[in-house]
Amino acid sequence: MENFILTIAFLLIGMGLRRLPRFPRETAQVLNLFVIHVSLPALILLKVPQLTFSRDILAPVIMPWAMLAASAVIILFVARLRNWRREIIGALLLLVPLGNTSFLGIPMVQAFFSEAGIPYAVLYDQLGSFLALATYGTVILALYGSGERPRLILIVKKVITFPPFLALALALAGRKVGLPAPAITLFGSLAATLVPMVMIAVGYQLTLRLRPEVLPPLLVGLSVKLIVAPLLALLFCHLLGLNSLAVRVAIFEAGMPPMVSAGALAIMAGLSPELTAAMVGVGILLSFLTLPLLMQLL
Repeated sequence: MENFILTIAFLLIGMGLRRLPRFPRETAQVLNLFVIHVSLPALILLKVPQLTFSRDILAPVIMPWAMLAASAVIILFVARLRNWRREIIGALLLLVPLGNTSFLGIPMVQAFFSEAGIPYAVLYDQLGSFLALATYGTVILALYGSGERPRLILIVKKVITFPPFLALALALAGRKVGLPAPAITLFGSLAATLVPMVMIAVGYQLTLRLRPEVLPPLLVGLSVKLIVAPLLALLFCHLLGLNSLAVRVAIFEAGMPPMVSAGALAIMAGLSPELTAAMVGVGILLSFLTLPLLMQLL
């Protein structure tokens, strides 16, 4: 509970800093860049080598792809019933299956599961959400967006040069090589900056722009993302008798709100910017209610 309160406090600090004229508009982007290039790679290099390889780690690797498929099918079914416009369908197909499993997910996993859950959250994010954004997300943008279709070579280059992904590959390759004490101290100090920087950045860029016409798809999208998807994951794991820490973290990550990066790409591609902004902003706020409730079921 203490970690959860701290997480909310950082969010409120970010919202407060946004109202101070001394902070430039690019503050959130700078904080996010530091997290991507420094904090998150340090956390990965520190925590992933602590993983014990077993069948349990399959859950955080398989779960995001299973939730992606289930969420996409639900959205397509409802969209056909409601006869939504093409840009609304594209926005929901991008934002509902892809969760904020890194910037918000890792701090929330740390708050509710402590340090032990972080390696599984990293696997869920890097081998699930991030790869899904680079592959599935690219397909959705190409089919529904108004921008130029990216080439395969650019997608591959983006994946293999992404700092957290490089850190994950290095951490997995060097699992049997112990880190020297100075490196552990350095990575620990840098990794400790992740939660405050991420949540302050989220609070700084949090916006709510609700318009009546976006309410129906917003309600459907967030209901599937925050409620239906994690409950499906919970039911599936319960039927299979799975209840390890890795499984609980994977179910918890399945309940994260829409990914901020996916929202940015959707807006750039002209996929209903009003709906996209509302999905990201309202989703983050509602997740502070739904995630504690989900935790009670785990």
